[in-house]
Amino acid sequence: MTDHELAAQTKQLHTQAIMSKPNVVGVGVGEKISKGQKTGEIAVVVLVRQKLPPAGLPEEALLPKEFDGVKTDVIEVGEIRAQQTRTDRWRPAPGGVSIGHYQITAGTLGCIVRDRSDGTRLILSNNHVLANSNDAQPGDAILQPGPADGGSASKDTIAHLERFCPIQFSVSPPTCSLASGFVSFGNFLAELAGSGHRVQAYKAAPQATNLADAAVARPAKDADVLDEILEVGVVSGTLPAGLGMKVRKSGRTTAFTTGEITVLDATVNVSYGAGKVATFENQLVAGPMSQGGDSGSLVVAADELKAVGLLFAGSNQSTIINPIQAALDCLNVDL
Repeated sequence: MTDHELAAQTKQLHTQAIMSKPNVVGVGVGEKISKGQKTGEIAVVVLVRQKLPPAGLPEEALLPKEFDGVKTDVIEVGEIRAQQTRTDRWRPAPGGVSIGHYQITAGTLGCIVRDRSDGTRLILSNNHVLANSNDAQPGDAILQPGPADGGSASKDTIAHLERFCPIQFSVSPPTCSLASGFVSFGNFLAELAGSGHRVQAYKAAPQATNLADAAVARPAKDADVLDEILEVGVVSGTLPAGLGMKVRKSGRTTAFTTGEITVLDATVNVSYGAGKVATFENQLVAGPMSQGGDSGSLVVAADELKAVGLLFAGSNQSTIINPIQAALDCLNVDL
């Protein structure tokens, strides 16, 4: 009998006992890993949600070092679920899936944060995802999936808007009736004269600047949201960005992607459509790691589960990110 056959037979004999232990989600046969290196030994491999030190486990959860002379190994694999697309309806919903205010298209559920005043769990994403770029009211329905992905207020309301960081627009549609009157008269004269040129009014606030495009929503049911982010895990704490820092994100449109911080302390003009432009200061710039619908994704350090920023804008060549502390402080929340 080969080592593999012996391990497979041993695994079969002990599967029921192994699978009955808390934290275990699977068992199989594989090569034993010790200190990150393959040993060449065939072992009974136990798959667990979370790998914990023996001292932190109750006696009934402990695994023997071997079964019938066949060594054991433990691999952390997290919670195993049937595969869903990020635009599906998720309950409970993790970070990285489709979400949005009932009047927008769709963005990304960033992660779960805690209110600093009472510890309430809240959903973090962008203002333009959860608060419709300032045009929403607290209590408005937040859908998962977002409207563009088939979400409806009648059956997919996962949360209600709690609060947001208002976006100060440097350029926006006019609100002055006098200016609109001048535009109408001027365009009338241009048409009479046969000119193909027209004038357009806009509201200008050149001194208006922003630090974060961010908002939070209160889950309708606390159990309907998860702390973990798809393909990333549970993020705890924050980390300041640095030039050259490797980062990752999990988003509705492009799923799991990686990138690198290439610019710090950036001042950028961001178009919000409908004639609206907002200036953001102290922003982070990374390479192309997102597309439309990824807005709201939490940007995490590549080598540890620490948040670096909140993705909110970009182009085919770049990704623009709010430093995470600016978003958290504005909203009075913590990871």
